[in-house]
Amino acid sequence: MSSPRSIQAPELQVSAGRDVAPATVEHARARILDLLATVREPVLSARVRLTRMHNPSVERPALAQATVDVDGRLARAHVAAPTMGEAIGLLRDRLAVQLSRLHRDREARRGRGGAARPHEWRRGDEGLHRPHYVPLPREDRRIVRRKSYPLALESAGEAALELETMDFDFHLFTEIGTREDSVIHRFGAGPYRLAQVHPRPEALAPSDLPMTVLTAPATRMTEEQAVDRLEATGGPFVVYADASTGRGNLLYYRYDGHYGLISPASDRPSAHREPQQ
Repeated sequence: MSSPRSIQAPELQVSAGRDVAPATVEHARARILDLLATVREPVLSARVRLTRMHNPSVERPALAQATVDVDGRLARAHVAAPTMGEAIGLLRDRLAVQLSRLHRDREARRGRGGAARPHEWRRGDEGLHRPHYVPLPREDRRIVRRKSYPLALESAGEAALELETMDFDFHLFTEIGTREDSVIHRFGAGPYRLAQVHPRPEALAPSDLPMTVLTAPATRMTEEQAVDRLEATGGPFVVYADASTGRGNLLYYRYDGHYGLISPASDRPSAHREPQQ
């Protein structure tokens, strides 16, 4: 991909590849600023990124991503389209859905409406505009991104809400009832799936989220073994217990064909965790 250039505005930062025309950048700015003007809560920051994939096998090479901080809570959207103009339109529409989700949840927390469950927001076409995975030969794939952060201590329902508002396919967190490193993820049109390093379904915090709790414990592995497992299973990701720390890690396929790795910032074993403050 082309290296990005950053274009600042008082309310919005837009970064774009060198092959994205300035007029297209300004079109994206106008569309997103127009949407942000409808948000009722304070918008603390907003970022848009426009890039193009230079791979002839990719049918939708124009990528658009936005992240908005609304009074301390994030909403994110990520789309792909044949042209950048189409991607910007899809991004605006997708971000509008995400901001509506945040607003509805905030109103519910204030007692101004019924809480919206994450699965009530899911639509059958939500995955249609996601980027394609670029096929790369196994020998060319590398772990090109490593992300480590303190895992949120939350219920499965709260984790699913974060998954949806951040437009993720999966979310690594610490389940509040079991104190176990866990992953919530979508599974087609059916219920969510919850995987834990050491499954304890009977100790999960109460939740009315429709989900299937996997009962098999995570295998303890090295990074290299996790890569082998991911390649062997053919799935989008693999959850495993790190061979040295015992903590839950998640290795996944990136859209560019390489791997990404998510791990907890702390090396404390999940079986002996303390509540986060």
